[in-house]
Amino acid sequence: MRKVIHVNQHNIKTNSKKGTNHPVISVKTYKSNEYGNQAQIWYGDVLVAEVIYSPDKPLSCGAKVWIQLDTDITNVIVT
Repeated sequence: MRKVIHVNQHNIKTNSKKGTNHPVISVKTYKSNEYGNQAQIWYGDVLVAEVIYSPDKPLSCGAKVWIQLDTDITNVIVT
């Protein structure tokens, strides 16, 4: 089943502006839509990657949402 991870930038802006905590990440399929502030990507019983929303502790570059993965088990190809 195909799954699409979507980051809602409108909720990120609203959370920053109003101090709310609306979920900014959704995982969509043809039959469901799940919301949260973190999404984990598993391959069997191995955690491969995470999509993280951390407004209180952003990365040093200022990013509040990022994908973090274990590069020992995952190839990353930039195109």
